[in-house]
Amino acid sequence: MSNDPLLQPYQLKHLTLRNRIIMTSHEPAYPEDGMPKGRYRAYHVERAKGGVAMTMTAGSAAVSKDSPPVFNNLLVYKDEVVPWMKDMTDAVHEEGAAVMIQLTHLGRRTRWDKEFWLPVVSPSHHREASHRAFPKKMEDWDIERIIKDYADAAERMKAGGMDGIELQAYGHLMDQFWSPLTNELDGPYGGSLENRLRFTFDVLREIRKRVGPNFIVGVRYTGDEMLEGGLAKEDGLEISRRLKDSGMVDFLNVVRGHIDTDAGLTDVIPIQGMANSPHLDFAGEIRAATNFPTFHAAKIPDVATARHAIASGKLDMVGMTRAHMTDPHIVRKIMEKREDEIRPCVGANYCLDRIYQGGAAYCIHNAATGRELTMPHEITKADRRKKIVVVGAGPAGMEAARVAGERGHEVVVFEAASDPGGQIRLTAQSERRREMISIIDWRMAQCEKHGVVFHFNSWAEAENVRAEKPDVVIIATGGLPHTEVLKKGNELVASSWDIISGDVKPGSNVLVYDDAGDHAGLQAAEILANSGAKVEIMTPDRSFAPEVMAMNLVPYMRTLQKLDATFTVTYRLEAVEKNGNQLIAHVGSDYGGVAKQRTFDQVVVNHGTIPLDDVYFELKPASTNLGEMSHEQLIAGVPQSTGRNPRGEFQLFRIGDAVSARNTHAAIYDAHRLLKDI
Repeated sequence: MSNDPLLQPYQLKHLTLRNRIIMTSHEPAYPEDGMPKGRYRAYHVERAKGGVAMTMTAGSAAVSKDSPPVFNNLLVYKDEVVPWMKDMTDAVHEEGAAVMIQLTHLGRRTRWDKEFWLPVVSPSHHREASHRAFPKKMEDWDIERIIKDYADAAERMKAGGMDGIELQAYGHLMDQFWSPLTNELDGPYGGSLENRLRFTFDVLREIRKRVGPNFIVGVRYTGDEMLEGGLAKEDGLEISRRLKDSGMVDFLNVVRGHIDTDAGLTDVIPIQGMANSPHLDFAGEIRAATNFPTFHAAKIPDVATARHAIASGKLDMVGMTRAHMTDPHIVRKIMEKREDEIRPCVGANYCLDRIYQGGAAYCIHNAATGRELTMPHEITKADRRKKIVVVGAGPAGMEAARVAGERGHEVVVFEAASDPGGQIRLTAQSERRREMISIIDWRMAQCEKHGVVFHFNSWAEAENVRAEKPDVVIIATGGLPHTEVLKKGNELVASSWDIISGDVKPGSNVLVYDDAGDHAGLQAAEILANSGAKVEIMTPDRSFAPEVMAMNLVPYMRTLQKLDATFTVTYRLEAVEKNGNQLIAHVGSDYGGVAKQRTFDQVVVNHGTIPLDDVYFELKPASTNLGEMSHEQLIAGVPQSTGRNPRGEFQLFRIGDAVSARNTHAAIYDAHRLLKDI
């Protein structure tokens, strides 16, 4: 038996949870036709294998047809969900974990032009800023049918083998009833706090009629909206007591804040550069006030904080949800005294930002998450040991070296810089993105464990590589800033990298021309604004930084707006010319009919990278495959067997930005899926 607080079992009603770590409800957007099929099942089973006590599926499974998911959620208003759910729950149970599901009606937090094109409903006509739909103010028959929909869905989940359900309140329909800001109904469902809670308790009573007293039911809710005129902390404490005293609820899963705007959502679920565990103490206050089973999750990425949350009595169960997207085997590594090997969540929020933009959730530096059917989380040994040379120690090169090392190969890495990291080391110079360096630090530790040899300050020439007598050569040299994008004056501009690295001193009146829409442009703008410069950010796109996405945009906007930066959309920088100590920017538009001149003392261009690929083309004639990569074999997950040059010495592949400018996840995915089969 372990004395570790995290490894102690917990009794929730009749259910024994094997430890104190859970994945709270979340929707990675893996359903197929609204059902939890093979991919969804494999994702949760992997975490169960890794030792988590309980995994909660479906951040916001839809109970009604007028609650259409705004991303790919489970549709629990369909009877056909039951056998799929049973298949998943049985598989999770076989691995020793419990499994629950979160049910919701989104209310106004959706759109009317999805699925069946039904009106959005809410207890008022107030639109939610994030989803922009003006709701219908609910009638009595709306309330009646939605109560029935909740109960029907709960009954389906019990039939599907779930250990319990969680009702989602914060930001969704239940909370829209609770909050004075969104409830303008007359009694019995509007007015006093008791009336505003009536809908929730009516739902709970109907659910209990269907599932009985022994099925576990919890509520995830905000204990403080942190909005003027909204639910305050005192209201949250009273709601918590009433939920407990109802006798219909078995656990409280408390958060703090509001999610009706991108900024509010990001405060509830903080990202990198923001404080860890910001609401843990508040959750502890709820636990102390109610003496009732309390769960909580909000940027608790490390084992030490999770352990403190349990040992201090602040929580009964601690959620490490995004952390488990990064490493599904956290608990097993704790049990095996291998905490130092846990792949760290860096808070990049690539997972959530992707789903809110309509994609599937992927971890920025674990390419196997969400791809469990085709990509391994644990690398197996190769049948034959090979000599592998990797050129470049950025994210692609480091992942290639790590995977090759775990395969048991002899691995040598050449890196021109004095340290590993490439663009990640550059981006991590910013205080906001400092956590990113853990992507490299973790891989460096894994490479050292597997005996990978590094040659730093070594610019790899073709003869250096060939002298190693490799079986396989991986070119992961990345790219360099592409600033040759203007009709005239390219020599007069700086790159975003110049500003981030400090190689170029900030000017005083600066145009940041961002034609890539990624972090580098906003990082450079933030550095410039913090230096005291007057900053204008210009993009030819119709929105800012689309590659940064919603939640990651929030901290940048807070800083840049505070420092009075100007944002200009739909204008294209066409040329720059020098006029004394000033630069004249010639500005046009893709929409036509515009020709402006603006004066600055510095112009910074962010236009992605161009591949640094000289050594690849030097080595190509000596390779057996002439650099060719079979996409069919790559996708199928089988070794590369292309042979185009019988006199070749080695296989040659290039990955990451050495191929084309993409992002960190793409670079790591390139390396992982290629090297796992070499």
